[in-house]
Amino acid sequence: MPDHITIRPATGTWVVRAGGAVLGESIQALEMTEGDYPPVIYFPRADIAMAFLEPSDTTSTCPHKGSATYYGIAAKSGLIADAVWSYEDPKPAVAAIKGYLAFYKTKVTVEEV
Repeated sequence: MPDHITIRPATGTWVVRAGGAVLGESIQALEMTEGDYPPVIYFPRADIAMAFLEPSDTTSTCPHKGSATYYGIAAKSGLIADAVWSYEDPKPAVAAIKGYLAFYKTKVTVEEV
């Protein structure tokens, strides 16, 4: 793993909410710290209501993690575009996040409960 990236089990129970609805709750979440950025909570897909997620055409590439795919969230108020990302086939050094989902805290609420 690159020196500036740390992945560890997130302590406690984590929840993600969007558009007034709970999308998921997990005791199996992972916390990734990357350099000076705030930690990001990654949720296992099994703990997220995937029916509310719509695949997006957006992609991005990180030299340390690989290619990310994005999802929008179908909320009552409308689509929250590109609010979720996932590394379907991450680089071996960060394989622990394979298939997990992360959420933009500017678009949804991610918190420990």
